[in-house]
Amino acid sequence: MLLFVLVACNSDENVKQINVADFGIAANTNQSVTALANQLIENLGDEPVKIVFPKGRYDFYPDSNYYKAYFETNTYDVNPKRLAILIEGKKNITIDAQGSDFIYHGHIQPFTLDHSENITIQNVNIDWDIPLTAESEVVEADSIHILVRIDTLQFPHRVHKKGLTFIGKNWEEEWKLSNGSWLIEYNNDHIIPAFTGGHGCVNGDIENVKYTETAPGLILMQADFTKTPAVGNHLIMRHSTRDHAGMFLFHSKNSKLENINVYHTSGLGILSQYCENIEMRNVNMIPNPHKKRYLSGHDDGLHFMGCKGEIIIDDCDAQGLMDDPINIHGTCVPIVDRINDYSLKCKFAHSMSCGLNWAEKGDKLSFIDKKSMNSIGNGMVKSFKLLTKDTIILEFESEIPKILNAGYSIENLSWTPNATITNCFVGSCRARGYLISTPGKVVIENNVFETSGSAILIAGDANNWYESGAVTDVTIRNNEFRTPCNSSFYQFCNAIISIYPEIPEPDSLRPFHKNIRIENNSFAPSDYPILYALSVDGLSFMNNIITRSYDYNPWHFQKASFLIDACLNVKISGNKIGEDVLGKNIVLKRMNRKEVDLDNEELTIQ
Repeated sequence: MLLFVLVACNSDENVKQINVADFGIAANTNQSVTALANQLIENLGDEPVKIVFPKGRYDFYPDSNYYKAYFETNTYDVNPKRLAILIEGKKNITIDAQGSDFIYHGHIQPFTLDHSENITIQNVNIDWDIPLTAESEVVEADSIHILVRIDTLQFPHRVHKKGLTFIGKNWEEEWKLSNGSWLIEYNNDHIIPAFTGGHGCVNGDIENVKYTETAPGLILMQADFTKTPAVGNHLIMRHSTRDHAGMFLFHSKNSKLENINVYHTSGLGILSQYCENIEMRNVNMIPNPHKKRYLSGHDDGLHFMGCKGEIIIDDCDAQGLMDDPINIHGTCVPIVDRINDYSLKCKFAHSMSCGLNWAEKGDKLSFIDKKSMNSIGNGMVKSFKLLTKDTIILEFESEIPKILNAGYSIENLSWTPNATITNCFVGSCRARGYLISTPGKVVIENNVFETSGSAILIAGDANNWYESGAVTDVTIRNNEFRTPCNSSFYQFCNAIISIYPEIPEPDSLRPFHKNIRIENNSFAPSDYPILYALSVDGLSFMNNIITRSYDYNPWHFQKASFLIDACLNVKISGNKIGEDVLGKNIVLKRMNRKEVDLDNEELTIQ
């Protein structure tokens, strides 16, 4: 222990400390520090340094000297990006904000790590004075009108006959009522009410709403409504697009984030794209409690695409997101044309996943049959060429299978991470909880879920979103799945834990996913579905506790506790199941009864 302390002390002594105040960066001035902060970083070499911001408020405005084009996955192609702090081609930097508030203005990306190594960012709060999504409180609501109150300081606006125009510095965005999930309702406990998320909290004659302002901040919306939010609840009024991440980690290695509160973003929360080894501890995507907000981020919280090495996420909270708190996946590219026996032309199939540096020499690729999602073989990359932002040319070291055509997609197996997610809280967000699509080793342990949709979704896709990754080793243990889980329906939310790869023609003899263990967890369902599993070889659900909750009325279309489809080697045993749990049944599809080893007398197979 003494040796460890001495080594640590010597290591700290070798790190040069830089106080930003010595470079003209002062706190609490309301003046933009964008240029000064970037100039400081640009002049650094590779020697280890710690940049310290004395605690206070620092404002970042867009600066035309720090605009740069990036193709950010799952983000609209709005370029160039406006960058607040850019760390490009750097090594061995720690930024310690010492609990400061970094306040951003307009559409801008707070932190960008580009081809950098050994970068740590710590002790910072990220927020906007004027957020890029508005909120309101429901004052009155019935079949002919909805009256809401809006904080005019946080969400300045004007009202016109077609809706509202929200106004910030150098930006304006239009908003009106909509069906579906762009308008989210929260109660005072920050929970999305049941059966409102994916179904919408306002329905009726949405196209003929009359908008008026009856007093400053009081907005009256009149129409024939068939569904309205509850009085006293809060509406999230999303008006702008996802164009910048809160943090963008790009082709970087050994990144560490700790003690960070991301209170708002204009897109994905923290996007890691083609990075190796990422550690996040006490990184929270939550609405600012000091400003009584209910929304944190526009979209996903922690989003990882095409990463490798180790992803460690510990003691991180998420709440009030417009999408999934954690999403780990790769990107499949469909084949357009076979050029010759060694080359293929491919494309990026989704408009929010294009222009990617998708592969490099030596990468191992898998050829995926779109219909069955089975691999027919692998190839090694000799060269990768980006023709346009939408099309690529892949050349292989050896001859590729003759059968390859437009019915196949390609997955990059070299950029697939292990992931360990522990001690986290997943509050109510508009969508699912954790989306896991990686063949690496995954452990999800000691977390608490209150998600509006499925708590965990294990997907895999080479047909629609093209988010790739068949899992091979997933452990889900010692987690608490609370009552709100799966209380509203979104894509693929067929149960609290939903294993739902998009496979047009599942092959029950060659399942897509492998080795998923769900053990020693507690569930409190108000409804039937607990586990939905499609195309898994080696699935166990053991020693879990299931206790029925009466907080919500059952509504789900699936009337089975367990629905198992086209799976092999399934074991369900040792679970403690309350007498009043709904269903207590297992429905099998496209598989043989002998594939299920059942040792729970409370359950019946149908």
